[in-house]
Amino acid sequence: MIRTLLSAVGALGILASCASQDPGAGRPSTSRPPTDHPHLGMWVTADGRIRQELLPNGRYEEERDGRKRAYTGRYTVTGDHIDYFDDLGFTATGDVRDGVLYHEHLVLYRESDLPR
Repeated sequence: MIRTLLSAVGALGILASCASQDPGAGRPSTSRPPTDHPHLGMWVTADGRIRQELLPNGRYEEERDGRKRAYTGRYTVTGDHIDYFDDLGFTATGDVRDGVLYHEHLVLYRESDLPR
């Protein structure tokens, strides 16, 4: 009985380990490292309710309605295309066109470009 229990616990550990791994891990990346990318910095919706900062370490932090770090995760940049990998497990994409970031259903502008 103890042997069966230990086997079951070991199998669960292996499954949990596999489930928590990034499916893209180990694959060569074709994206440009974000450390020097021109899209780094703070992006904000026109009404200021959503603020998304692309950090130079490949991480992002998103504030929603004053709730700091409402969403966090990592991102990769390929040209003007951004792939987001949220810490909660979901993914999203964004594209910068004419200085505007179209992130799923959101339209974000550089914080410095917002009218004051």
